[in-house]
Amino acid sequence: MQELLEQNYFGNTVGAYFIALSSIVIAFLVIYFVKRIFVKRLLRNAGEHSSPRLTLFIRGINRRLLPLLYFGAVYITLESLNFSPGIEKIISIAYSIVAVWFGIRFLISILDYFVGNYLIKSRGEEEGKKLRPLLGLLYFLVWVIGFLLLLDNIGFKVTTLIAGLGISGIAVALAAQAILGDLFSYFVIFFDRPFEIGDFIIFDDKRGTIEKIGLKSTRIRSLSGELLIVSNSNLTDSRVHNYKKMERRRVVFNFGVIYKTKPEQLRMIPVLIKEIILKNKLTEYDRGNFQGFGDSSLNFEFVYFVLTSDYAVYMDTQEKINLDILEVFAKNNIEFAYPTQTLVINKES
Repeated sequence: MQELLEQNYFGNTVGAYFIALSSIVIAFLVIYFVKRIFVKRLLRNAGEHSSPRLTLFIRGINRRLLPLLYFGAVYITLESLNFSPGIEKIISIAYSIVAVWFGIRFLISILDYFVGNYLIKSRGEEEGKKLRPLLGLLYFLVWVIGFLLLLDNIGFKVTTLIAGLGISGIAVALAAQAILGDLFSYFVIFFDRPFEIGDFIIFDDKRGTIEKIGLKSTRIRSLSGELLIVSNSNLTDSRVHNYKKMERRRVVFNFGVIYKTKPEQLRMIPVLIKEIILKNKLTEYDRGNFQGFGDSSLNFEFVYFVLTSDYAVYMDTQEKINLDILEVFAKNNIEFAYPTQTLVINKES
C-alpha cells in the first residue's frame, strides 16, 4: 500500500492525489451542509416575512456565491499539486474567469438588494421602478471594472489599455459635454430632490407641473396645457420655486380710506378686518396696522396666512375676504379712497 501511494504520475504521488481528492470531497460536503442548514432556513424566513427582494437576494447567494466556493475549493486543492507551467497557467486563467463571472453576479445581487430597497423606501414602489436605468448604469460599470480586473489577472497590460481609453474618453466627453452635463444634473435631481413628479414649480418665466424626470430632460405640463421639455442642466442652473412644498401662503394686502374718515372709524378698521379673517377656518391672522398718510388716502396694511398650498382655495379665500370687507365697510359708512385733487380758487375783490 505504501509503495502504491508513493508512485509518481505527472509530477505528483498517488498519495498527493488522494489527499487532494479527499480535500475536495470534504470541502464540498461542508459547503453542501452550510447550504442545507443556513440558506434553506434563510429562504424559509424570507418567505414567512413576505419579503420578495430578500428572497431574490438569498437565491443570489445560492446561485452565485456557493458555486464560487465550490470552484475555490477545487482551485486551492489543485494549487497544492505540482503541474507543468502551461497547465498551471490554464488552471489560473480558468479560475480567474469563473471567479470574476460569479463574483460580479454576486456583487450585482448585493447592489440590487440594498440599492433597490433604498429606492423603494425613499421613492415608493412605482417611482423606484422608474429609476431602474440608474441601476443598469451602475451594473454596467461593475462589469467594466470586473472585465479590466480579469484582463489584469491573465497578464494583459491594463494600464496601457486604460490610458488609451482615457484619451478616447476625453474626446468623447468634449463632444458630448451637454449630454454628460444633463446626466450629472439628473443625478443631482435624484439625490438632492429639489422637486418630484407632481410638484408645481416656477423657473425663469415658465411654470407648470412636473410629469416626468428623464436622464437628459424633464417634462413639465404648463398651465396653458402645452408640454415643456427642459434639459436637466437648465433646471439645476435656474432658481426654482417649488409650490408643492409650500405648507401655507402669506397674503399681504393694502388699501386706503378717505381723509374724511372719523378717528373712531379708523380705530374700528383693524378690529373689523381681524374678525373677518378669523371667521375663515383656513386663515390665520398675523397683523394689521394703520400704515401712514398718503397723498389722497389714509393707508392700512394687513397680513394673514391661508393654511393650504392649493392655489384655487387661496384665490377663493381671498375673494371671500374681499367681499366681506366691502360689505362691512358699507354698513359702517367707511369709504375707500381713490386718487383725488383739491383745487383751491382764491377770488380777489
